[in-house]
Amino acid sequence: MLEDKPVIGGACRTERPFKKAPELSTSTGAYLLGLMPPELMHKMGVDIPLRRRDPHYFLPTTDGRYLLFGSDHESMKSQFISFFSERDWRANVAMQAEIALLREDVAPTWLHEPLSIEATAEKYVRAPLRQIFIDLCRKPVGDYISRFDFQSDLVKAMYAVTDGFSGLYGTWDTPGTGMNFLIHNMCRLPASDGTWMVVEGGMGTVTGRIAEAARKAGAKIETGRGVERIVIENGVARGVQCKDGTELRARVVVCNADPFRMRELIGAEKLPKEYNQRLDGYKRDGSTFKVNLALKGLPKFTCLKGEDRGQFGPTIHLLPDEKDVMRAMKDSFRMVQEGKLDPFPTIEWYIHTTIDPSLRDAAGHHNSALFVQWVPYAIKGSSWEVEEAKYVQQLLSICDRFAPGTSELVVDTFPLHPQKVEQHFGITRGHIHHVDNAFGFADRLPYVTPVAGLYSCSAGCHPGGSVIGASGHNAAMRVLADLGKAERA
Repeated sequence: MLEDKPVIGGACRTERPFKKAPELSTSTGAYLLGLMPPELMHKMGVDIPLRRRDPHYFLPTTDGRYLLFGSDHESMKSQFISFFSERDWRANVAMQAEIALLREDVAPTWLHEPLSIEATAEKYVRAPLRQIFIDLCRKPVGDYISRFDFQSDLVKAMYAVTDGFSGLYGTWDTPGTGMNFLIHNMCRLPASDGTWMVVEGGMGTVTGRIAEAARKAGAKIETGRGVERIVIENGVARGVQCKDGTELRARVVVCNADPFRMRELIGAEKLPKEYNQRLDGYKRDGSTFKVNLALKGLPKFTCLKGEDRGQFGPTIHLLPDEKDVMRAMKDSFRMVQEGKLDPFPTIEWYIHTTIDPSLRDAAGHHNSALFVQWVPYAIKGSSWEVEEAKYVQQLLSICDRFAPGTSELVVDTFPLHPQKVEQHFGITRGHIHHVDNAFGFADRLPYVTPVAGLYSCSAGCHPGGSVIGASGHNAAMRVLADLGKAERA
């Protein structure tokens, strides 16, 4: 295995990026594990140490109300009804029950080559849910959530933001955001109850454990060995040429680079017109901004009167006021399309050292992160170099609205806007999922390329991006089948 960077893992790694807190560790890119199939972890023989976030959900407001819930069903019900309404609670129960059934039906499809969405429905999804599944995959997340007759726009927004918009170039009424919502609701980790979990030691533990298992199985992993091009002779992949000029010959080449980087390594002129058109159809700009933070203390939320009720471990949702939230979401995406920065985007806030203190340094700093949706890849009339520091301060001022004094706790920052995601992790256009999760199942990039002996196993393939691992498994199974080798038990 050849890795261009000094460390393995792509965007799934643990780093120490803070100059003013050099011993503080953090997951700079991916930050939670939720979607890796338990069957895959068992098959690899990989044990990943996980910590449940309970409570797992915190929605503060500036008017004294809040939601803070986890495994305590009765507490969640009480909060939901008092914060929203009885009608919203009934809608929530109905939606979660339906999602659970879909999750159960769809789960087996993740470790097999994909069928079309319609064929998947016919083969795997129970009859009463087939059209619902197809519509969810093809249509906007707003259509799906609206089916359940929620009363509050804020509750609709919080579900859309968390699962429908994350890492995707689209909004409430964009077709395909429903597919992203489905993918993000596929968490089946043991003892998770559907909640994404914190990895002990940061996300680098995931790739570290997999690498350890790979080495035990005979794999050789070389870092700092960037590939310059894939060697193709008479239409067949014969190996790779590295940036240092060396050439490695191979019977099979499997590429984990994003589809657009893979095309550069092949040469677009060596690919059929139809395949190039398919790749062009996937092109979307990255639209997320990850602001990694080093904090010297924990924020104090006014809605909790400064008390610690377990609010630091969950996903903290910072959303505009309820009366404006739907308009704000649509306006925010429109601004991104125009190349502008929204003064109040939707923000997910994390402080994972409260769950995994092993990442803290000797000075006791906490790692934290703001996951911001949406921002433009390029800023119209300006640049990220000019705007980055000012926008980070703007985002921290939003934190200050909910938890005054947060800005004063910041020791250092490590911001990753889409252009920096592209530079730091090597992902084309800074798109964290390689290809929008609006594309699902057989609509994603096939594992088999038009070049004989060359396969893709990136997040651009089925089932999608978000530290799943299934595309690597499925590509490997296809390679074994094509080589006439039985799948290993």
